[in-house]
Amino acid sequence: MGPLRTGRGAFTRAASVVVAAAVAALFAGCATDTTDADTPDTRPPASATTPTPSRTPLTPAQQLLALHTDVPGACAVSFSVDGATVDPQLQVHDRLFDHLPIPRVAGRVFAGWYPDAATAASASADPAARAGNPATRVNGSHVVSCPSHQITLFGAWTTSDALAAAKTRVPILMYHQFTTKAGGEDGWLRGNYSYIEDYRAQMQYIKDQAFYLPTWDELSAFIDGALYLPDHAVIITDDDADASWLTLASPINEQLQLMATSFVITGSGVPTQNRYVLPRSHTHNMHQAGSNGKGQMVNLSAAEIAADMNASAAALGGVKEVMAYPYGHNNETSREGLRQAGFEMARTIAQGYVSVGSDKLTLPCVRINYGMGVTDLKKQIG
Repeated sequence: MGPLRTGRGAFTRAASVVVAAAVAALFAGCATDTTDADTPDTRPPASATTPTPSRTPLTPAQQLLALHTDVPGACAVSFSVDGATVDPQLQVHDRLFDHLPIPRVAGRVFAGWYPDAATAASASADPAARAGNPATRVNGSHVVSCPSHQITLFGAWTTSDALAAAKTRVPILMYHQFTTKAGGEDGWLRGNYSYIEDYRAQMQYIKDQAFYLPTWDELSAFIDGALYLPDHAVIITDDDADASWLTLASPINEQLQLMATSFVITGSGVPTQNRYVLPRSHTHNMHQAGSNGKGQMVNLSAAEIAADMNASAAALGGVKEVMAYPYGHNNETSREGLRQAGFEMARTIAQGYVSVGSDKLTLPCVRINYGMGVTDLKKQIG
């Protein structure tokens, strides 16, 4: 044994031993029942434990936001609609709504989404008055306003009879190039050029008359008879994403907040466009004549067409819902190529309107030529 140490450290250790022993004795005493037989025992039963507060479970919308904390402006949109269950959807504040759900229920026709239950009920009661009003019906032509990161939209239903009674025909306007010359351009493509002030006046007319601007997925559901569209709807499109569209025309759509579609030849590059423009495919490298003098869409095999369209879709971020045939040329082989690539709709240059039951791969259009003003537009779209 070593020499006995009597310094401060040794004393402290000895005192610690004493304190530890006292604490042990205290807890040992607490563990022994020393209650007087005449004194009521008010201690809780040995099996009782202090409850642990449980967390309030996250709502589906909150769960969606929790999964997307990396998305600036993330907005969880919840949906309330009688007779259908629709999961919350992630949207982005200050962008156009992207592919809002379109519920389908046998025997019913969906009449759109609305910002409150009362307006949705009104739309169900009178779809002709409410279901096509862009001031109340919310769709992909509207910008998401969601500063608190959560909103709820309310759905409305109508009937097949109401859809038939509307006799809706949707015009797809087709523009090409634009000019600042009131007298127009020279050459054989003169008719392709719209005078920019005519275009401005036409867009202002569409805005002032509160035309409903359907998205392509809405048009598809309308063709199927599953979605109500008013006979006061129009789709605005431009072919080629020409420089005159980018610099002269599309800024007017941004200013007036009118959604339009730009059919882009993606092999020539995909230009950056404003938030009111939907870039869609005008093929990747098939906007050129083939061996028979017509477009490649009627010269290549279905597999070759599908490959080109897949490349175009990839350049557009995977969007495949609709394309525009170059020169309007198409046949069963080109349509089979689109089906193989997963495209659902295609716009031709044939004059006409889209109705319930229209062929989705041969959609007609209303061509806008040089010299057409607001009066001419009224004759075409009402």
